Amino acid sequence: MKEIRAYQMTERDKPFEQVTFPVPEIGEGEALIEIAGCGVCHTDLSFWHYGVPTRHELPLVLGHEISGTVLEGPSEFKGKPVVIPAVLPCGECELCKKGQSNICQNQKMPGNDFNGGFSSHIVVPARHLALVPESALATHSLAELSVIADAVSTPYQVIVKSDLQEGDFAIVIGVGGIGIYAAQLARIFGAKVLAIDIAQDKLDQLAEIDVSAGLNTKGLDIKEIKKKVKGACKEMGASPFRWKIYEMTGTKAGQELAFALLGIAGTLSIVGFTLDKLEVRLSNLMAFDAKLIGTWGCKPELYADVINLTAEGKLKLKPFTETFGLSQINDIFQQTLEHKLLKRSVLIPDL
Repeated sequence: MKEIRAYQMTERDKPFEQVTFPVPEIGEGEALIEIAGCGVCHTDLSFWHYGVPTRHELPLVLGHEISGTVLEGPSEFKGKPVVIPAVLPCGECELCKKGQSNICQNQKMPGNDFNGGFSSHIVVPARHLALVPESALATHSLAELSVIADAVSTPYQVIVKSDLQEGDFAIVIGVGGIGIYAAQLARIFGAKVLAIDIAQDKLDQLAEIDVSAGLNTKGLDIKEIKKKVKGACKEMGASPFRWKIYEMTGTKAGQELAFALLGIAGTLSIVGFTLDKLEVRLSNLMAFDAKLIGTWGCKPELYADVINLTAEGKLKLKPFTETFGLSQINDIFQQTLEHKLLKRSVLIPDL
């Protein structure tokens, strides 16, 4: 291999440009990976369209949901299929040593701090690579498994963090590219799951993951939604207390609804991101003895758990992913921006 082929972002809202780079020298503790697939995430759209700045100046190759095969690197990884964590912590700082490596302030993120996964190859630190067992490849292609890097692992971490218990009433607001995995994982954890969305085609996907309770809230005000949610909770035989609410949409309306649903001993987890500001009554947290938490990515230590759930057939990725050639990147980004694609797009190098 003489060169790396990629599509890079040069300006916001401008088409990605095809480029080539020389293969960099592989340093100690690094790995050269041939990319199998890279998922298109809302964060990529934020960089490309919504004005969120990347930490590395442009031009830059985006993409942080990456899977591939290690060509060069430490012997324990060489020749092996892997998923690259979207957040690569230093492993040495206070936060890393306290079990919060996902928010390490020395972390590196592909497609943000350095050239990412919309490329033929990538060089990354090897210490946090997540090995993919053959059993996981029996039901999914390595490219499809790329979505574990963010779309699946991020909701997994927040579900663990929220202390979701079997029998809890779990409300997932937004069952799009990330929320569909949150609903699925909540069911796997044994919760009684209610999925909320304003798009019926997204709610129709719930049948694939054995989640029967879906609520289309299009055109409803918050008061009407609260009444329907309470009715669903009662119908499902769930407790009126300790609700676990997961806001996945990253919209002002979604976050306002999520906070309005927060009740006694409840936990609200914010996963979706928006620059919009909300006006809420924080005293509700005190009055209800409730919790409000966030999450940033997923610490690498949890990736094996997610991959094993896929390998065991408990977690389904294939019904919610669709693969395209990397050369279609400009069309796929535009369609994603216009909400024309129901499934998570994974771009496969075809350069």
